[in-house]
Amino acid sequence: MPGTDVDAVCRWIVDTFASDLLFIPELPARGAHAAMIGRTLGQLELPVDLHVGRWRAGAAQGLDQGRARSMFRQDLDAIEEALHGEHTRLKQQFVGPFTLAASVETRTGQSLLSDHGAVRDVASALAQVVAEHVRELARRFGHPPVIQIDEPSAPAVFGGRIKTASGYGRHRSVDAETVRELWGGIVKAVRDAGGEAVLHCCADSVPVTLAQQSGFGAIAFDLSLAKPHDEWASAFESGLAPWVGSLDARAIEEFLGRLGFSLEALHEDLVLTPPCGLAYESDAQARETLSAVIGVRGSLSR
Repeated sequence: MPGTDVDAVCRWIVDTFASDLLFIPELPARGAHAAMIGRTLGQLELPVDLHVGRWRAGAAQGLDQGRARSMFRQDLDAIEEALHGEHTRLKQQFVGPFTLAASVETRTGQSLLSDHGAVRDVASALAQVVAEHVRELARRFGHPPVIQIDEPSAPAVFGGRIKTASGYGRHRSVDAETVRELWGGIVKAVRDAGGEAVLHCCADSVPVTLAQQSGFGAIAFDLSLAKPHDEWASAFESGLAPWVGSLDARAIEEFLGRLGFSLEALHEDLVLTPPCGLAYESDAQARETLSAVIGVRGSLSR
């Protein structure tokens, strides 16, 4: 979401979506500590700090990581205050291990992707954090949450398309077995703690089969980038729920129809979302977009 006033945004979210799945917003305009990468890194025990605007692994946790953790706690307090003690189900998002590894540097300036052991450490630390967070949100808000794992860089990481620091080489691709193991560990941690896990990937080559094989209960994607093919149909058939990012009811119906599904068949599992993040829209535009989701859902229900 745009802006820097998290209290005002949380109040609007509660007032607008009181009967729906509420979300804890990200406000990256407050700085790198509140943006998606820093927000997740602040929760991990792995030491990192900002170095010339980039997150870099360090010998000990620094002030920047502490600030990110503090802002994260402030966001939780803001949504709790907006709810006035009312119990509800929330969605919280964390950046996934592959996007984190592609976004954090080693002490020598290379991407963490250059160290496969470090990628595993990130995934393990993240699994521990999300499990603890599920339990905390269940205590604070009366219901186990939905945990969204954001992996915008996953297709590029899996395809070996992330450049090295020199710009001349590319980091090795990640095999499917490793993906299933690391994502699966995070999903298991969420489920064992009582929550639900959703993979979010706004890309033109969404790893839908790997998401399903890793145990995610749903996949969130930008419909304008997705291409209907057998992988989608197979995943939905197996029970993977579609979280469709679109404000076009006809496009949603056509996409599902080309996969052999009617709206009625997926009605219980279908969740509508904006196409992607709203942080770079104006405050009025972001609120208008989110409100429009309610209208699209209503038209699909008729």
